[in-house]
Amino acid sequence: MMQLRHLHYFAAVADAGSVSAAAERVHVTQPALSRQLRQLEDDLGVTLFERGAGRLTLSRTGRELLPAVRRLLADAAALENAAAYHARGGIERLRVAAPTVTLTDVVSPFVATMAPDEPVVDVVAGDGMSTTAMLAAGADLAIGTDRPRRPHRWLPLAVLPVWAYVRPDDPWAVRSRAALHELVHRPLVGLSSAFTARQSLDAALSSAGLAVETFTEAANGTVAQALAASGRGVAVVSDDARYGLVPLAIGLPDGRDLSVRLLAAWDGRAVSAASVQAIAVRLSEWATGHYGVPRE
Repeated sequence: MMQLRHLHYFAAVADAGSVSAAAERVHVTQPALSRQLRQLEDDLGVTLFERGAGRLTLSRTGRELLPAVRRLLADAAALENAAAYHARGGIERLRVAAPTVTLTDVVSPFVATMAPDEPVVDVVAGDGMSTTAMLAAGADLAIGTDRPRRPHRWLPLAVLPVWAYVRPDDPWAVRSRAALHELVHRPLVGLSSAFTARQSLDAALSSAGLAVETFTEAANGTVAQALAASGRGVAVVSDDARYGLVPLAIGLPDGRDLSVRLLAAWDGRAVSAASVQAIAVRLSEWATGHYGVPRE
């Protein structure tokens, strides 16, 4: 079976021009190196060197195969370096799973602040999934509303307001807040129960014993705001403002504002756990700075 060290010896002889010079470079005896080259030729079933007058010169086949050998050795070295990097807890690509709105309004803007030498961030929508399910599906960092159990770790990420968006010509546009008991009498446009903003709204309505009179379900927050802008009702979403709509905080009976409490979770057993946690902390700091400290 072909061995990587035999390929290394082959390239060393090709570079050095002689077995004796190559033997010094790779720190083996000349007879041992000659035997290793013979073994490589036997394994490959080809003649790599022309032998004569005490010298070795590359055969035509040897010259043809040398570039492929160099690529293989380079790939092997890259693999070893990558493995060592990961063994130290580093991570080259970070897979983040989160609700679509969070990916758009939180994760993507944060990624724009990262340096070129930091991990490349891949994202995947996790609408309707628990943080545990996101991690089980392959995410390095999962963003959601539920606290996972050990060995998973988590930290508070952000508290995002759920807004009531109205048109600039709406009578409520001069206000900063709308009470939940007022909102139920307006036609509402929102999302399906797979979305965290809808889950928060439904929980608040249930707790207050209220029911919405008219509700139009939209595919996502952008479409919900578009429908609100067209006069279909008040959009209740956690997305950033679009289409010139005016955001109003939604006041709950206990004096708090309707919001979505997000957390970031990761596998505490992973070799890269410390690196992932460090990015989660930075993401939390960025979200707090961007959205401010929410009203309790």
